[in-house]
Amino acid sequence: MSTHVAVVTDSTASLPDQLVRQWGIKVIQLQLQVADRIDDESRFDRGQLVDSLEAGLPVATSPPDPGAFFWTYQDAASAGASAVVSVHISGRMSATVHAARQAAEQVRIPVYVLDSATVGMSLGFAVLSAARAAAAGAQVNRVVEAAERRFTSSSELLFVDTLEYLRRGGRIGAASALLGTALSIKPLLTVKRGEVAPLTRIPGARRAMNKLLDIAAQRAGNHPTELAVSTFRRSDREMNLVHQLRERIPNVRDLTVVEASSVVGAHVGPGSMSITVSPV
Repeated sequence: MSTHVAVVTDSTASLPDQLVRQWGIKVIQLQLQVADRIDDESRFDRGQLVDSLEAGLPVATSPPDPGAFFWTYQDAASAGASAVVSVHISGRMSATVHAARQAAEQVRIPVYVLDSATVGMSLGFAVLSAARAAAAGAQVNRVVEAAERRFTSSSELLFVDTLEYLRRGGRIGAASALLGTALSIKPLLTVKRGEVAPLTRIPGARRAMNKLLDIAAQRAGNHPTELAVSTFRRSDREMNLVHQLRERIPNVRDLTVVEASSVVGAHVGPGSMSITVSPV
């Protein structure tokens, strides 16, 4: 009997295509709506989405249809998988996990749907750990454990130019306490108990980024760590951030620069950047 375990996630994991192909991960697309157009987030031009956000056009997001999960799980079963581990964005941010669970009930092989209680590369690193365990022939319980261990130990540290996009999209969570601060005050955020939460607020973007580096270095300590820098709109800032992270954090196993999911970017805004600290 096959012991192959298939690994599925959603597009908010922000995984680069190369890693998705390398580890055989199946990615379900969340939906974007810009004005009257609704489609998979991967089908939207990022530059045009940034222009739409900055112009104040209506932008909304929604979870995948349960059918997208059903057929992905069915395809895994047809390819010989004995089980599926499906790891997704926090249920407090999206109904994606609910859609996955609906589909899992209709599939003839076991499907383990995990709510990561996070988003971005904190989710992405968890998915990679699960996929590596599956590729090594691990039983399904070990694949689940690999994902859970990773997403519970990772930290998502986020810089945003403004809280306005989170407020518009209804994803502001506990960070609403920072609303109404002066424009020069830059909020630093994290994901806590499945929702966006405040870390601190710092005057000026440069000082805020330096503080974000301080927090990342503190979270990493001397442990072997994988890091990711995620950005919605590419600039020179991320490479400067990479250089400083390598200087500040002594035991970096890997450091990846990724493009944030467009769905995530729609909620945090064009000027956002994040650092994911994920102990190995």
